[in-house]
Amino acid sequence: MTFTTTSSSQRTPFLKNNWIKLYLLIFISVWTYTLLTTSDLNNWLLENTLVVLLLLALSISYKKYPLSDLSYLLITLFLCVHVYGSTYTYAENPLGDWLKELFHTKRNQYDRIVHFSFGFLFAYPMREFFLKILKLKQWLAWVLPVEVSLSVGAAYELMEWAVADVFFKNQGAAYLGTQGDIWDAQKDMFLAFAGALIAMIIIALIKKIKK
Repeated sequence: MTFTTTSSSQRTPFLKNNWIKLYLLIFISVWTYTLLTTSDLNNWLLENTLVVLLLLALSISYKKYPLSDLSYLLITLFLCVHVYGSTYTYAENPLGDWLKELFHTKRNQYDRIVHFSFGFLFAYPMREFFLKILKLKQWLAWVLPVEVSLSVGAAYELMEWAVADVFFKNQGAAYLGTQGDIWDAQKDMFLAFAGALIAMIIIALIKKIKK
């Protein structure tokens, strides 16, 4: 079973791509579990709105603009991390509570993990999108994933504010999960930026070693 990366010249059609089918099976299983076990259904629905939109975009674009198997794997990992967080709300996530006790932190850090994961796991798919689909120059394909991660992180924080303070005030505290940190939004944006930057550095080092 062929596993494609950005450098692979061919892409496997969906019906013949067992990797994509496996990713879908894993994600749907995780997604269903989180829905059935969530402690706050309204928050789960809010958190998963963007998930549905992303899945629709990926489904529609697959036939004409397919990414590599590695990119879809990284996207699947992020989606699983995200929907697991939506099960309990980020501020009450069990994994975050365990890490809080382990490292003696003042807050549940699971939301920080998700924001870092966004930059770290989406940087490679974004680079492939800019390089293979938009046909941008190499240097832009290195720089844009970091810039886009920071921009999307900022846009997401603005969206959170709108959702929590304007449209769904009753869900505001659970959805934001600031846990009393006045710099929560800024830290989340920085972590997305740092995750993408680290990912780009790792990819660059791997490519250099392979030469």
